[in-house]
Order: sequence, then structure tokens, then C-alpha cells
Amino acid sequence: MVQKVTEVVGKSTQGFAKAAEDAVRTAAKTVRNLRWFRVTELEGSVKDQKTIEYHATVKIYFDFEEPK
Repeated sequence: MVQKVTEVVGKSTQGFAKAAEDAVRTAAKTVRNLRWFRVTELEGSVKDQKTIEYHATVKIYFDFEEPK
């Protein structure tokens, strides 16, 4: 079995875990056969000395579909 990987960035105002969930949930809308993911980077946005948004860069692995 061959797997393919795509990299996406999820965002949330509620933390890094929610940002990662957002990335997977959004990718699942258009990518079939999702199998697992890896968070590769965490970042955030700051305004007025406060964190206002969390970003999670996520590699999402899914089964590659062979042409028929």
C-alpha cells in the first residue's frame, strides 16, 4: 500500500489542539482515506501582547488510490 501526504494549516482561537483538529476536519471534507496525521509546527498570532490565534501545521497521510 502506498500513502500520500499533504500539508495543511489549521487555525483556532481556542488553542493548538483545536487548530490541529481544524486542519484534519477541513482536509477530511475533500480527501478520502485519511489514516493519520503529524503536527509539524506550532505558531500563533499576537495582538496587544496577547495571543489571539493558534496555528498548527499538520501533515496528513492518506491511502493513495491507484488508477483503475
